[in-house]
Amino acid sequence: MAAHQEKKLAAERKHKNLQNDTKASQGQWGRAWEVDWFSLASILFLLMFAPLMVYYFIMCCDQYWCSLTDPLLGLLMGNKHLSDIWNKTPTLTYRAAGIYSLWVTFQVVLNVFIPDFCSTFLPGYVGGVQEGAVTPAGVVNKYEINGLQAWIITHVLWFANAYCFHVFSPTIIFDNWIPLLWCANILGYAVSTFAMIKGYFFPTNAKDCKFTGNFFYDYMMGIEFNPRIGKWFDFKLFFNGRPGIVAWTLINLSYAAKQQELYGEVTNSMILVNVLQGIYVLDFFWNEAWYLKTIDICHDHFGWYLGWGDCVWLPYLYTLQGLYLVYHPVQLCTAHAIGILTLGLLGYYIFRVTNHQKDLFRRTNGNCKIWGKKPQYIECSYVSVGGTKYYSKLLTSGFWGWARHFNYTGDLMGSLAYCLACGFQHILPYFYIVYMTILLTHRCLRDEHRCLSKYGKDWKRYTAAVPYRLLPGIF
Repeated sequence: MAAHQEKKLAAERKHKNLQNDTKASQGQWGRAWEVDWFSLASILFLLMFAPLMVYYFIMCCDQYWCSLTDPLLGLLMGNKHLSDIWNKTPTLTYRAAGIYSLWVTFQVVLNVFIPDFCSTFLPGYVGGVQEGAVTPAGVVNKYEINGLQAWIITHVLWFANAYCFHVFSPTIIFDNWIPLLWCANILGYAVSTFAMIKGYFFPTNAKDCKFTGNFFYDYMMGIEFNPRIGKWFDFKLFFNGRPGIVAWTLINLSYAAKQQELYGEVTNSMILVNVLQGIYVLDFFWNEAWYLKTIDICHDHFGWYLGWGDCVWLPYLYTLQGLYLVYHPVQLCTAHAIGILTLGLLGYYIFRVTNHQKDLFRRTNGNCKIWGKKPQYIECSYVSVGGTKYYSKLLTSGFWGWARHFNYTGDLMGSLAYCLACGFQHILPYFYIVYMTILLTHRCLRDEHRCLSKYGKDWKRYTAAVPYRLLPGIF
């Protein structure tokens, strides 16, 4: 009885500490309360050109065999007109609308109505009902973590159809890729608009809303922190994880099927892309409970940036390598293939182990071993908005002693491996590594700006102990 009471008190203290830490970080993270001119200009640029960029990449593959320069040169030299390109672009079809509607509905059903069962037979997997981080308003949301089983069910049905039922062709995604793009855009804009209206008129929690008074900023960055419908449908978790990421591996499988249909074989480069990106996707779902503590869930509001981005940007631009290989099949020599596989697996190892070290250090409050030794750390203090002083520990052992964001380094190594599998004939498949480098570098700077504001001179002690951000000895 006494042991049970002690356990209960420890849980209450942990919960209270989480609340205090969240209150302390208000105003230092997440989207802004006010909009400066640079932020507004950046947002207007993205709202106008991000959809055009996605269209341009996909159109280049469809009409110009993945050349990014030929359309521009044709327009500049007068050999082509915008109307010529647009008239050759497939339009929205009832078939694509039906496929996409069925897909999203199926993922909603798997998300909301089928509780997790994977945790009952998979050792080490954490699923079922889990608590997220405390919101700025002090709310602790609960989530039904069942993404892994949604991925498994979806792919079992996919392979059952491909080898047994033959209800639809495995190339169905590729064959309807541009019409599906219009469907994804419709959903992305619809859910973003709905989220904004909901934030104004019927928010899930009014205290977790932020308004700047600037329509474009609020539309893009979101108003509500955790918009929800009912008990379990959480917009942020659903659109971050489903339908885009579940679709990621299906899209690659459809590309492989199309390569088989066109050329009579699936190249080793296509297999590499499917395997390496498949590992990344499976890692996401295996660690979905851990994902509840990441920047996307803990700090970002839900707006166009996440709503449209997860519906369109992620599935269409994160899969460019497989799409490219349909048009330009690449058969790698054995040494090249082994080198790429090694780079991808090493990147994944660094990404996963680095995150594990940090998670272990946090869960045990430093009472653990990293690389067989007691971890080293910098003890920091910060003052909450209420004037109360709190303490944190910043890990300087293991990979976290090599660089302050070494998990991102592993992520970038994996991203480069996907691109290298495509050879060097075109620059289009290398968009991913360029984008991820910009994204993760910006995330490093954003994170460090927050930490400097939060910890002050203690943060400077930490950066002196770990002087590099991503690449030891370089950056």
